Amino acid sequence: MINALAGSGPVQIAYHVPDPEAAAAHYAELFGWGPFYVMRHIPLEFALYRGRDAVFDHTSAYGQAGNLMIEFITQHGDDVSALRDVYTKAQTGIHHVAYFVPDLGRALEEFRNLGYELALEARTVTGVDFAMVDTVAALGHMLELYERRDDLEKFYSYVRHKAQDWDGNDPVRIMNT
Repeated sequence: MINALAGSGPVQIAYHVPDPEAAAAHYAELFGWGPFYVMRHIPLEFALYRGRDAVFDHTSAYGQAGNLMIEFITQHGDDVSALRDVYTKAQTGIHHVAYFVPDLGRALEEFRNLGYELALEARTVTGVDFAMVDTVAALGHMLELYERRDDLEKFYSYVRHKAQDWDGNDPVRIMNT
């Protein structure tokens, strides 16, 4: 058993899509998910792809489906990345399932010890560390891990709160990054 995930459930399902804004509008109308908050070209302090310096220029739309956050994510360009490992620019599908872990370093070490490779390690300019563990062969998608932080939990709470009693208007909202 992976101790870092014991007793916790996923907090997010992320779909790779060609256009997060269009996907957000479509699934808000189709399933009532949302509203979605779009962050374009999310700035990173650093990104490592499989242990090497990398560029990970991406845009994401975050919304709510019941108790679970939904992310629509795309990568700008075709640089090697955890996204391009699974999907081409034009393809759509589940890319990763995200979890909060109590200690990111310890969780990543557990996965490494079990033979899983880290596809991405990164930090946002706001200081949020995250990683994608390559579990594609085992699960059909990657796992994204975040260390539990107040600012990250506030963002998840904000999106969840905005979804409560949402009337379907203004389904796609642009956030400054």
